[in-house]
Amino acid sequence: MSDDIKQTDIKKAEFGPEYGAETTSIMAAEQKETPLKRIFKAQSFQIFLVLIVIVIIFSIMAPDTFAQFSNLRLVVQNASILAVLGVGMTFIIITSGIDLSVGSVLVFSGVVSAMVMRAMGGDDWGTATVGIVVSIVVGLLWGTFNGFLIAKAKVPPLIVTLGSLGMALGLAQILTGGVDIRQVPSVLTTSIGYGNVFGAVPIISVIALVVVVIGAVVLHKTKFGLYTYAVGSSEEAARRVGVKVDSHLIKVYALSGGLAGLAGILSLSQFSTTAIAGQSQTNLNVIAAVVIGGTSLFGGYGGIFGTVVGLFIPAVLQNGFVITGVQPFWQQVAVGAVLIIAVYIDQVRRAAGARGGSSSLWRHLFASRKQ
Repeated sequence: MSDDIKQTDIKKAEFGPEYGAETTSIMAAEQKETPLKRIFKAQSFQIFLVLIVIVIIFSIMAPDTFAQFSNLRLVVQNASILAVLGVGMTFIIITSGIDLSVGSVLVFSGVVSAMVMRAMGGDDWGTATVGIVVSIVVGLLWGTFNGFLIAKAKVPPLIVTLGSLGMALGLAQILTGGVDIRQVPSVLTTSIGYGNVFGAVPIISVIALVVVVIGAVVLHKTKFGLYTYAVGSSEEAARRVGVKVDSHLIKVYALSGGLAGLAGILSLSQFSTTAIAGQSQTNLNVIAAVVIGGTSLFGGYGGIFGTVVGLFIPAVLQNGFVITGVQPFWQQVAVGAVLIIAVYIDQVRRAAGARGGSSSLWRHLFASRKQ
């Protein structure tokens, strides 16, 4: 595989040599766009504006509570574990896949880790370090298992990960007898779970930020990220230009599993228990956040920044509804509505891209009103 493969190579392999001739004028027009204009056109930026509006509304409704630093800090802390899972899910959905098992793998990894640490009987960093490694390795192995079935056995991702959802959760309940393990080394809870940097920033949020930054760099600045977009755009075209599609898919699902394992140890640290029954909505929440953030369910398009924004929309809604006294059930309604709108935006972008036009939501809406 040569180092100079670009997205145009993928498109030419997919549509033929005429791709370059037919899109010359479009590419020339795109090159005239300023970086600022491209940012404004990005779906993730448009969703970010929605998030800002939501924050402003709640700040006006409850200025003495919602807008306080301590409350915003709590929102960030609560979204940290989902952010770690969201990075892996972004890679998977960009490949046109899906992973319904991340919440269950999180639980299973945490259970195995907690059992190992309990068996060791220590309460120091030596025991905690072993637990961290075990949790990540268990998640990594489970993700590799998912990836192998999807890439090699050609079982649809929906079926594989739906089966893994039940298997991982069932095994966790078998190992524990359905009773949560609460013997977690105190160094995990006091340092990672409730520790702070500079006395204000939660360590768990710092860890999530590091994962997000590394994930963004890998996705947008490395060949691994380019191959991820290529596979999502067209597996056949990616193969034609030399991408080892099966191997790459296995790596992507392994990445998601490894991050689920990391999220498992973060969950143990934050809640001081395995919380087997507390992750029932995690899978759908993460998928919804990634899609709301602009990553296409059809593959080949998306980014980490959008995922982070997508995570904070339901987190802010939940927090704001509680503070303002709105029934929490309305959060599900609001998140569902935003999710549907996000998928519609993606459909508009895809249709505009197929015509060689603008993918901007606002331009589409203005154009539709003039008709």
